[in-house]
Amino acid sequence: MSASYIVGCDGGSSKIRRELFGSNFPGRTWDQQIVATNVFYPGLAKHGWDTSSNFMIHPEHFPMVAQISNNGMLRVTYGEDGNLTREEMLKRQPEKYKAILPGKPEPHEYTLVNFSPYKIHQRLAEKLRVGRFLLAADAAHLCNPFGGMGLTGGLADIGGLYDCLFGIYAGKADDSILDKYDEVRREKYNTIIDPISSSNLRRLWDPENIEKDEFIQMVKRAEHDKEFARSMAAGMGAVMHDFTQYYTDAVPKDA
Repeated sequence: MSASYIVGCDGGSSKIRRELFGSNFPGRTWDQQIVATNVFYPGLAKHGWDTSSNFMIHPEHFPMVAQISNNGMLRVTYGEDGNLTREEMLKRQPEKYKAILPGKPEPHEYTLVNFSPYKIHQRLAEKLRVGRFLLAADAAHLCNPFGGMGLTGGLADIGGLYDCLFGIYAGKADDSILDKYDEVRREKYNTIIDPISSSNLRRLWDPENIEKDEFIQMVKRAEHDKEFARSMAAGMGAVMHDFTQYYTDAVPKDA
């Protein structure tokens, strides 16, 4: 098999990134970790909770509860001490559910399907382009999951990289557009994805300042001001970038 380029979009433990940079993945790991569980618990609707999505601000648990399938399965995630082992966290799970879920359910009242603790990171590869190797999405950068900035940033990476590679093969851009991809996508991480996702996580465990939090005030306004809500949604487009503006009359590249 031969190819002009290799795109590493093989996740946070990317083999491509490790081949390029070894264990070097600059950034930090949060002291807290997240436990993601899948569970069937009929009591959620019984107690009047919205099954679509619930985020709660709490200094210890900072949970999220949402239905993720048509058969009623719930995703329940919550915070844990980053120093605990998987076995210790599993032992604590029933008490966590009692603290988080309505009705303070006992284990016999729900069916736990999946239990997955994981560390949360803010990390960015030192380069997203090395010769003919490129990185995108979680292989290129990591952030905590609250607010969806990792998914949003990953999709923006792929969309931008598509435009770059299409430009090369269509003869609209030369190879240097991939250096622009590296420059722009790292800048988007440093100025948008990292700070916003970090603020999202800190916000979840800081109930003391919730009434003064600028973002929370904006969300409250958007609930009643549809025009403002549309402007907030449009602002998420800032993570994207139009790479077609760098197209030139380059010589077409053979496929």
